[in-house]
Amino acid sequence: MGYFEETARGFEPLPFAASAWSPTMINGPAVCGLLARTLERQHGSAGSVPARLTVDLFRPVRAEPVTVVTELVREGRRIRVADAALMQGGVDVARATVIFLARSVQPPGRLWTRAEAPRPPAVPVATDPTHPLWGSDAHAEGWSSEMSEHQNDSRKRMWQAPISVVEGERPSPFVAAAVIGETTSLMTNWGTEGVGFINTDLTLALARLPAGYEIGVEADNHLSADGIAVGTATLFDRSGPFGTSTVTALSNAHRQVDFTNGHSHLAKSTTP
Repeated sequence: MGYFEETARGFEPLPFAASAWSPTMINGPAVCGLLARTLERQHGSAGSVPARLTVDLFRPVRAEPVTVVTELVREGRRIRVADAALMQGGVDVARATVIFLARSVQPPGRLWTRAEAPRPPAVPVATDPTHPLWGSDAHAEGWSSEMSEHQNDSRKRMWQAPISVVEGERPSPFVAAAVIGETTSLMTNWGTEGVGFINTDLTLALARLPAGYEIGVEADNHLSADGIAVGTATLFDRSGPFGTSTVTALSNAHRQVDFTNGHSHLAKSTTP
């Protein structure tokens, strides 16, 4: 199971890459995961952490083969920067920038941090891809597998071991974080009437790479006005929080997705 198959034509989308907004488009987790995979493979190193990934989703990515081209922007002793472009028909449809930072020792002293850390659901540790579990503060049991049970105006969260970006490959921790992190848009823009915002970007900021195969994302805030939204979330694993994610989004109210009337196909981007 995966979002893409690698062929002589490039990366050909598979059924799981289909977007809920339109069956002729590729979904955001697939795009972000493929860009992260290529940047890490071509420019990453064992002694560094991909500390920031920014993806700009400025054109609809059609359900057709894509290619990825990268460029090393800066090579330093402690900082490496690389760019990537996702292309269709010779045209850039999405782009990304990654900053790799060298690992070192922690400075002395104590610092403030968020007191209430998100917690994973009480489920066995997964070693293979799983269906997502959805959570919301207003849900009586906290977590469940039914999206319709969480269509409310309380804080949302998700927990999953993601599917492969390229079929037959296990996603690296960084790639998995990019795939799950893209659901920040869903977690922060999902309300009582469903989802009416579509994100135009994703920024991950990682203090460390996730440990294990499962990753969670919990909404921190949603702000919106005049059809423009900003959402922030915390990424976590079984050891605790390891990063943050931010998205900006535009109103897509004419294609509002309501999970209480059978429109749960938006979950395709996260469901194996």
